[in-house]
Amino acid sequence: HWKCCCVLAEGLQDHVMKHKDFAARETAQALKTLAQAARGVAASTSDPVAAHAMLDSARDVMEGSAMLIQEAKQALAAPGDADSQQRLAQVAKAVSHSLNNCVNCLPGQKDVDVALKSIGESSKKLLVDSLPPSSKSFQEAQSELNQAAADLNQSAGEVVHATRGQSGELAAASGKFSDDFDEFLDAGIEMAGQAQTKEDQIQVIGNLKSISMASSKLLLAAKSLSVDPGAPNAKNLLAAAARAVTESINQLITLCTQQAPGQKECDNALRELETVKGMLDNPNEPVSDLSYFDCIEGVMENSKVLGESMAGISQNAKTGDLLVFGECVGVASKALCGLTEAAAQAAYLVGISDPNSQAGQQGLVDPIQFARANQAIQMACQNLVDPASSPSQVLSAATIVAKHTSALCNACRIASSKTANPVAKRHFVQSAKEVANSTANLVKTIKALDGDFSEENRNKCRTATAPLIEAVENLTAFASNPEFVSIPAQISTEGSQAQEPILVSARTMLESSSLLIKTARSLAINPKDPPTWSVLAGHSHTVSDSIKSLITSIRDKAPGQRECDFSIDGINRCIRDIEQASLAAVSQSLATRDDISVEALQEQLTSVVQEIGHLIDPIATAARGEAAQLGHKVTQLASYFEPLVSAAVGVASKTLNHQQQMTVLDQSKTLAESALQILYAAKEGGGNPKASHTHDAITEAAQLMKEAVDDIMVTLNEAASEVGMVGGMVDSIAEAMTKLDEGTPPDPKGTFVDYQTTVVKYSKAIAVTAQEMMTKSVTNPEELGGLASQMTNDYGHLALQGRMAAATAEPEEIGFQIRTRVQELGHGCIFLVQKAGALQICPTDSYTKRELIECARAVTEKVSLVLSALQAGNKGTQACITAASAVSGIIADLDTTIMFATAGTLNAENNESFADHRENILKTAKALVEDTKLLVSGAASSQDKLAQAAQSSANTITQLAEVVKLGAASLGSDDPETQVVLINAIKDVAKALSDLISATKGAASKPADDPSMYQLKGAAKVMVTNVTSLLKTVKAVEDEATRGTRALEATIEYIKQELTVFQSSEVPEKTSSPEESIRMTKGITMATAKAVAAGNSCRQEDVIATANLSRKAVSDMLTACKQASYHPDVSEEVRERALRFGTECTLGYLELLEHVLLILQKATPELKHQLASFSKRVAGAVTELIQSAEAMKGTEWVDPEDPTVIAETELLGAAASIEAAAKKLEQLKPRAKPKQADETLDFEEQILEAAKSIAAATSALVKSASAAQRELVAQGKVGAIPANAADDGQWSQGLISAARMVAAATSNLCEAANASVQGHASEEKLISSAKQVAASTAQLLVACKVKADHDSEAMRRLQAAGNAVKRASDNLVRAAQKAAFGKAEDDDVVVKTKFVGGIAQIIAAQEEMLKKERELEEARKKLAQIRQQQYKFLPTELREDEG
Repeated sequence: HWKCCCVLAEGLQDHVMKHKDFAARETAQALKTLAQAARGVAASTSDPVAAHAMLDSARDVMEGSAMLIQEAKQALAAPGDADSQQRLAQVAKAVSHSLNNCVNCLPGQKDVDVALKSIGESSKKLLVDSLPPSSKSFQEAQSELNQAAADLNQSAGEVVHATRGQSGELAAASGKFSDDFDEFLDAGIEMAGQAQTKEDQIQVIGNLKSISMASSKLLLAAKSLSVDPGAPNAKNLLAAAARAVTESINQLITLCTQQAPGQKECDNALRELETVKGMLDNPNEPVSDLSYFDCIEGVMENSKVLGESMAGISQNAKTGDLLVFGECVGVASKALCGLTEAAAQAAYLVGISDPNSQAGQQGLVDPIQFARANQAIQMACQNLVDPASSPSQVLSAATIVAKHTSALCNACRIASSKTANPVAKRHFVQSAKEVANSTANLVKTIKALDGDFSEENRNKCRTATAPLIEAVENLTAFASNPEFVSIPAQISTEGSQAQEPILVSARTMLESSSLLIKTARSLAINPKDPPTWSVLAGHSHTVSDSIKSLITSIRDKAPGQRECDFSIDGINRCIRDIEQASLAAVSQSLATRDDISVEALQEQLTSVVQEIGHLIDPIATAARGEAAQLGHKVTQLASYFEPLVSAAVGVASKTLNHQQQMTVLDQSKTLAESALQILYAAKEGGGNPKASHTHDAITEAAQLMKEAVDDIMVTLNEAASEVGMVGGMVDSIAEAMTKLDEGTPPDPKGTFVDYQTTVVKYSKAIAVTAQEMMTKSVTNPEELGGLASQMTNDYGHLALQGRMAAATAEPEEIGFQIRTRVQELGHGCIFLVQKAGALQICPTDSYTKRELIECARAVTEKVSLVLSALQAGNKGTQACITAASAVSGIIADLDTTIMFATAGTLNAENNESFADHRENILKTAKALVEDTKLLVSGAASSQDKLAQAAQSSANTITQLAEVVKLGAASLGSDDPETQVVLINAIKDVAKALSDLISATKGAASKPADDPSMYQLKGAAKVMVTNVTSLLKTVKAVEDEATRGTRALEATIEYIKQELTVFQSSEVPEKTSSPEESIRMTKGITMATAKAVAAGNSCRQEDVIATANLSRKAVSDMLTACKQASYHPDVSEEVRERALRFGTECTLGYLELLEHVLLILQKATPELKHQLASFSKRVAGAVTELIQSAEAMKGTEWVDPEDPTVIAETELLGAAASIEAAAKKLEQLKPRAKPKQADETLDFEEQILEAAKSIAAATSALVKSASAAQRELVAQGKVGAIPANAADDGQWSQGLISAARMVAAATSNLCEAANASVQGHASEEKLISSAKQVAASTAQLLVACKVKADHDSEAMRRLQAAGNAVKRASDNLVRAAQKAAFGKAEDDDVVVKTKFVGGIAQIIAAQEEMLKKERELEEARKKLAQIRQQQYKFLPTELREDEG
């Protein structure tokens, strides 16, 4: 039943994400199986209510799926329709919800949920502010706690065991577990009541909370495993959860109980050993990240520790030193757990290394982690909005939400960085943003609730939880996509048998160790009991023997060794067969194979040799460090040698030339011997990364084997080409081409420059070979075979190096271009090789010769394209671009951190102080200064050094940002303003570095007196200033007397830098409205008031708050002022006035801050009295600034905060941009084209006319929408509403975004039309642009219809305008599709007409061709003369190379 649900969920995701017909069929098939499974479950349950619930939930799934398929059908019919897409997503979500309900109706699931709820309810007892005093004696409470602990530990074991049995067993076990937990909790609270001090009581309660959390995790893991026993890593998670319960019980017992020394430790050890025993039951999942050889080391180390601690147990029990005895028992227990873990991991590795087993595959995400976080967040949100929740419960719930949302965001970040799927990458990033934003909003409402527990605040809190729960649910659903899930290992029967000796030894060790500890416990109480001593000695002996047996078993079963031996034997047999055939060939008695053609044998031999070549690198990699893969790879290699020998002997038997016969057989033997060499080296290395003395031998053997493969491939290609058989060469080139696009390339061993060099070498070699083939086609056609073979080999190397060059090129576009052009060159090489084969069959065919010459020229052209693509990959400047992008990401991240700090949620994970981070910050900052120097000097040096410096500075600023964030977090969320000061300081450094990188990029390779060099020096100076400022802030941050002053100094420096940017002549990238500028002046007014208050109070807290507020207020005002001033409608005079008063306002504010700084250093009544005059100057400048903004706006003055006004402005802006686009279209003319008889196509005119009509229609549409909105305001359906009124404000926003989309889509359409008529873009791009206009128009109509009167005049106009847009778009799509359809035929017609009718054209073309050939011949002669002249002056070594 569970598997059906999984398949169905997968089908749904396919349906929603891909709309494929096979997804619909798969969903239908899964529904059929689900129906049968649901009936089966219902029939097998004895509870009629449960049976009905199962059938009802399955029926919901069926009905929902029917709706889903219907919606999918409609969505396919209208791919661009946003409404149908949204409905489809909603229906899919409803079906997923029904599926979850269906799974929860499975027997046992509800019982686990009830148990989880019961544990949650019981745990509320721990949240009371004060505990009742204990009514029992300490001994009674201790005895009860010990008994309850034993019962709970046993119940935990039963839960683990029940997951492997029937569903009823899990129900009973989870019920018993929750009952035992309740009793244990009562006993624990009773024990807490016995505590002497408040601190002890808090510690006991804390431990009980840990046990509660561990118990919930255990039940969740058990639930997951029982539903899907094959789920990846589920068994490990369950075992880990059970261990966590045991460990947390042990901690509490250790804290609370007072027994004879040593007894407690023995009980804890026995509980731990009981828990880890489960690891040895069928280990088919990795227990840890240890490699095989790490496991051996772990076993050796732990066995040594265990030996010493066992001797200590015996010795201290004799002497009665029970404290040391207890310590020895604890050490022995930890060593035994380590031994068990290493043994289980070694057994897993032995199992998967068997060639018949399949190793597991790590998934992109862990769905169980997401599901667990989802459940925890939902429970915490319920506690938040529960009217009965106390302040401490609300705070606890908020902490849980923050912890889990942070973990989810981190998991999303890691998943997005790992995945190569761009859709998934974007989805993970978007989901993380949604979770982070909804968490931030919830945190604000929780802070308000914490301040005032009113019903209104609780309702706000309830409203804020809904988006968070929805975002987390959506993310959990996405993460459970089977595409991201791990694939568990499949261990074969042989693999399981190989595991058995290790597992038996480990189990014996655990059992005898448990008995030894029990015996030692009784001896600690009564050391004078001789029979017990002899029992202890017996157990000790058994433990020693079992550990020796364990070590021997692990060593004997080393992965890959047995397979290496088998493979070596197999290849030795093959070598003997080749030798026999060679002897027969020498004596001319080699029997010819008549059952197969020579072509088939050659193809067979070629493909086998290629497959062997592909295995060389994987075997070398496995031998150096992947023991688990070694057996698989060597077995695979050995399996190819029998077919190799058979094919090689067959080819030799059909070869008439005795020399060629011997060459094939000798080279096959050499290949087999080199394989033998690599197998011996691999066996020696064994996959042990620490056996570095074997790695050189492995690398050398791999290199020799590659050379052997190359040699035999050259021979085979030459043999094939001699009889015109070039199929093998064509396949080789085609295979090399497919590898260019194949998955993720291996980790590069060199830089882009290294790969660039080799690609250039092979490209030029191909060009030379092509030229030679042109010559030989006329003089010696029989030599073409060798040249074609040479070209095939060169292209194979070129493709390999080209793939790495593309992978290491920056940016990705250049890599893509390199890859594409190398592939195009491959096509050219294939055609040339095919023509060479054809010419060898018929050397006198002049037509084939002509074709070969054309193909050779095409290859030469494509080589030049490859070389030009390589030159685009200038590394240094590209590294600067990459570094700048990384720094901008850091700045955005720091902005987010400031938001969290301001909200008071930036907390340290551990109890650490700022002093723990100070040294690290100072050290990293100094490293950044060094990187800055390298960056500045890198501008004048090589691209490599520049790239290195840019990369290094980006890495260092990333580290610095991280350590500063940790430092800020360690200050604690009760001092958010100081946190913000510290983060602002690092943000200033990051901004300065971004400017410096930009300046370095501009100054790269420029002369010393270039203006860009002066800009670079200025940027470096700002960088040094900001780093110095950061260092001062770091030193002052803990000094309460000076940190406000320091923050203010940093803010003054920041504002000066912002003012410099404001005063520069650089035009802003975008413009904004005067309303925005006015809105931002409010921040200046508030900041001024705050600054005056801080100057009067002289309190450091006020000064810090002022510094932080001033930064944002001034920065926002300057940005808005400059953007508004550069609006196209603003006159030069008004712009200058606005910029002047922006500067005046900033200077006035700077003076005010500097005056406050003066007061802080020396406070006098006179200085404080002067604050008013400074604030008046700022107020005056603000007034002037507002007046200049009003002048920009003109006479029409409205409230800029009104959403209706915002919507109106955006609509008018959209209409204006559409009209501007239409004007641009008016000026376009179709590109000039040679007139041809009756073959002209008016496609360009059609494009322009259709695009113009769309632009006109969309312009009318946006104006109609504007009119419709005015009508709504007049009718009172939408009033002049406050900005925070959700409903109408939202409607206005919808209209704004829809208008923007129409404008943007029309702009795209105009660009596509322009590009198309100029021949730069395809008809497909034009079609998609027109469809985008139609789709965005539909959205605008929906946005306007939300509240409008359908019969009104404005609405009718709006509908008519919308229809006009749709008509115009359809016309354009039809015209473009018609043109695209007729394009190929049209080209053919033009060619025929020219060929038949234009005799003169043919003569002219032939004349041009002869002229070019003569020029080429002259150029060749000239090149030959130059080379002859240079040859005289060349050193001897180079002459030999040239020869």
